[in-house]
This record gives sequence, structure tokens and C-alpha cells, in this order.
Amino acid sequence: MNEPTTTSTRPYLIRALHEWCTDNGLTPYLAVKVDRSVQVPREFVRDGEIVLNVGYDATGNLQLGNEYIEFKARFGGKPREIMVPVERVQAIYARESGQGMSFPVMDDLLSELSDAAADLGLSDAVDESSEAPVQDDESVSQVMQLVTSTTKLADSGDDQPRPPIPSGGGRPAFKRVK
Repeated sequence: MNEPTTTSTRPYLIRALHEWCTDNGLTPYLAVKVDRSVQVPREFVRDGEIVLNVGYDATGNLQLGNEYIEFKARFGGKPREIMVPVERVQAIYARESGQGMSFPVMDDLLSELSDAAADLGLSDAVDESSEAPVQDDESVSQVMQLVTSTTKLADSGDDQPRPPIPSGGGRPAFKRVK
């Protein structure tokens, strides 16, 4: 029997934790894995990641949507428009306590899937550059099980390490844009 397609829980959990931080007087931070789809000031990206203060005091026109998180903020005194695809969010947490939730990012999941397929001797089945179709039905079944379990892992958010809380150097220079 086919399961009905459901939406990801990630945007709902992000909104819930953002609200929890705000209600408790804490500062919500997003840890984001940056790629071409993420619109942030590149000069503030470190090791392919950026940490953003998404508190209402630091943002303007904050929209925590199902597909994108969008807002305006100042970086180095310059107003910027920020747009982050929800699937690029690695974590949301309170700056003061570190409490929050982390999420796997698709790059990491694809890497794990590729490693697992290689362990099963199925590297051609998931190699994007491979033109040869997989002939073995058992191999296809094993890859599909990996994809299914990896997809469920992506939405669960369980047992993932929390990104480190930024330390030293003082507070980020975010200001609310009106």
C-alpha cells in the first residue's frame, strides 16, 4: 500500500522553536549550510556555514515559510535581504542556552546514502555520472530501502549533533530594519 505524501516537519519545528525562544526571552539563532540557493552576505560565511540571529529585534519582515525563511537584516551596517531555503537549515537554537534542534542537510544525507550504497557494493546505483542502469532487482530494492530510511531520517531531526554555539568575539551586529 502506498503512503500518502506528507510535507516536511522541518518548517513547523523551526517555527515552533522560534516561538518558544521568543516566548522565553531567548534569542533564536539559525545555523545554515550555505550553497548557491542560500541568499546571505558571503563575506560572513565561514566553512560553508553561517549563523543568523532570527530574533524579531534583529530582523525585519521575518517570514518563516514552509519553503523559505526570508527577512531583512543589517550586516556591517548595510541592509540586506536574506533568503534561506528551509532544507538548508542545520539547526535552530537559543543563543543563551544552546537548547534547540538540529536537522540533517541533504548534502550530508546524499553522502551517507552514497557511502551506504558503496558498502553494499551498489555504487553504480547511486552514482550520478553513471549511465549504466542497475539490472539487479535486489540491488534496486536495497537502494530504495536506503533512500526511504534516509528520507525519514531527514524529517525526524533525532540524534543529530547540535552545532556549536558561537563564542568569543562578542555579539553579532544585527539590527532591525524597518
